[in-house]
Amino acid sequence: MRPQGPIATSRGGSAAKPSRVQLRRVTMDPSANICANFDAVGQAFITHYYQVFDNDRSQLGSLYKDEVSMLNFEHNPGRPGQFKGTAQILEKLQNLPFQKVQHQVVTIDCQPTPGGGVLVVVCGNLLVDEEQIPQKFSQVFQLLPSGTGSFYIFNDVFRLNVG
Repeated sequence: MRPQGPIATSRGGSAAKPSRVQLRRVTMDPSANICANFDAVGQAFITHYYQVFDNDRSQLGSLYKDEVSMLNFEHNPGRPGQFKGTAQILEKLQNLPFQKVQHQVVTIDCQPTPGGGVLVVVCGNLLVDEEQIPQKFSQVFQLLPSGTGSFYIFNDVFRLNVG
């Protein structure tokens, strides 16, 4: 990132003593620090995530980061479903109203993000308990490097596709 010339000037304070604040534009080189194997990272992550989710949701905690990660689960103004931090996310996932679940992934799309991250979009089928007719779902993950050679889930957005 490198600062460039001023982009805005604002005046504040009292009418007698205006102050000038100068803001600088910061541009980021989108090709800087790109994960070269983003597709392999995304594919491996999805395989691992759904295997753990389907077998023991309580073990998903290590994939999120305390006080940083966020989950939107069917979130809308009439039914809040936004959870922040590992504890809140795990509480939500462990208290879902089904005992048995199976994710059937249909498509996975992966793209690199600045800072070495990976954006992963999943569409698939969800079989819960003894249901024979799958529900369609989509889920988006933003993975960020942990600094130890692995990734953690920064953002997780889950939505049933109905209608």
